[in-house]
Amino acid sequence: MEKTTLTVLGMTCEHCSQNVIQTLSRIEGVGAVVVSLENKTVLVDHSPTISQEVLKNEIEEIGFDVV
Repeated sequence: MEKTTLTVLGMTCEHCSQNVIQTLSRIEGVGAVVVSLENKTVLVDHSPTISQEVLKNEIEEIGFDVV
């Protein structure tokens, strides 16, 4: 498993973080997803076959900005 940390803007509450967790968890090959609202980060454990671009696109599709 690889670990990727993304900075995500627009997450303001527990509902936002759960939305991101559920969205990324649906991707085959994604393990743990940890959201920090305070740090505006998402830490994703995933298989090496999943690119950072795939993770970014999934998050942006639900309305958040990945920087």
